[in-house]
Amino acid sequence: MLSSVMSVKDIELPGEALLRRFDHPGPRYTSYPTADRFVETFDAAAFAARLAGRGEQAAPPPLSVYVHVPFCDKVCFYCACNKVVTRHHERAPEYLRALQSEADLVSGLLTGPRDLEQLHFGGGTPTFLSNAELEQVMAMLTSRFPLADNAECSIEVDPRSTPAEKVRTLAALGFNRMSVGVQDFDPEVQKAVNRLQSFAMTKETIDTARAAGFKSVNLDLIYGLPKQTRASFSNTLDRVLELSPERIALYHYAHLPERFKPQRRIVAAELPPPQEKTQIMLDAISRLAEAGYRYIGMDHFAKDADDLARAQALGRLHRNFQGYSTRPDCDLIGLGVSAISKVGPTYSQNVRELDQYYERLNAGRLPTARGVLLEHDDLLRRAVIMALMCHFHVSKEAIEAAYLIRFDQYFGRELEDLRDFEEAGLVEISTDWISVLPKGKLLVRGIAMVFDRYLRQDQRLRRYSKIV
Repeated sequence: MLSSVMSVKDIELPGEALLRRFDHPGPRYTSYPTADRFVETFDAAAFAARLAGRGEQAAPPPLSVYVHVPFCDKVCFYCACNKVVTRHHERAPEYLRALQSEADLVSGLLTGPRDLEQLHFGGGTPTFLSNAELEQVMAMLTSRFPLADNAECSIEVDPRSTPAEKVRTLAALGFNRMSVGVQDFDPEVQKAVNRLQSFAMTKETIDTARAAGFKSVNLDLIYGLPKQTRASFSNTLDRVLELSPERIALYHYAHLPERFKPQRRIVAAELPPPQEKTQIMLDAISRLAEAGYRYIGMDHFAKDADDLARAQALGRLHRNFQGYSTRPDCDLIGLGVSAISKVGPTYSQNVRELDQYYERLNAGRLPTARGVLLEHDDLLRRAVIMALMCHFHVSKEAIEAAYLIRFDQYFGRELEDLRDFEEAGLVEISTDWISVLPKGKLLVRGIAMVFDRYLRQDQRLRRYSKIV
């Protein structure tokens, strides 16, 4: 049985009864409204108008760019990303030509400052691209969107396709942050999810990155994978702490084979039972806290000296489609199939299928498939939800001043719904603040869900993974 409360550095870990009571399916809130609420009536013309009108603002936000590279050499059975599994690397040039076409269309419409504060490559597997192709993409991007002097340039890498030479190429191109896919170092777990990756290979990638001048390395881990046990994952954590990354993401595996075809190749009987899975997570959080990692929130940990922890301590942490961010709330241009943009009070997403992406760009059209224009209520609720997700508290006075409401009156129903969390010792509600208590941090998604108007309207919780 789990203990009732386990205390670690910044967080109290609730016991089994509380986890079972509040562990419901819910969004990860990389945006609000969430992407499943986007509508097709917000189309390419609406996105184009937003790009063209950006410069009309008195002080346009800083700019960031996300590039989606969908290709992977092999399929990882747990993966729920939008990807194209292929060994045919000759498919990359056609995609890069399409990316350039999209960048040309966006650049031709975009007004206002265009120096990049942030650049992120995700996938798929960005390191599917060769060194020459990576150089080509960066030259194309920076000729249209120059990098600011202090730009944060990050890339997701697979050590199996990132030898030392490629790491040095990335550094020379300006990348200074790296997220390394690991998931688990246990060979039996790796075999069960079709991702064989040695510790030595991973270490070489990270060591080379540090020698080449990368400022920060993140490691991605997943708990709840087939054949995982408390003992086996403890051994994985031993190896992770030996590598001593600046940041760690500890994700929950959501087994949804009806939605994600690769997961049908996972043997469900080999998944750890719910109590074992929960204990793996609690063990990991305790180990990471003891090793000096701060719980940032939503699966993320960082050393106290890392920019992520500093940003949270200073109240400057933000959240976007790539997770937590240290920079001010930027306008985001998403390039590539399925990529999402955020410009002003709008979100927009590209088509998800590669053929459609090529077809629209070959016709000289933006590949926007859907999006949403945020209303006043959306902006207000987004501010509350993001304050909870990033800082674990909300200032009622600050929200009232920014959105011209009376907080307790506007959110009367929500405050009533928070009483269950308050009685359980997860939240404190005062005259001026809503604060997530240390025991509630692990369940902050559930607390944020109380303020989600769309969930209240239709309760489509089956779309989401569970919180824990």
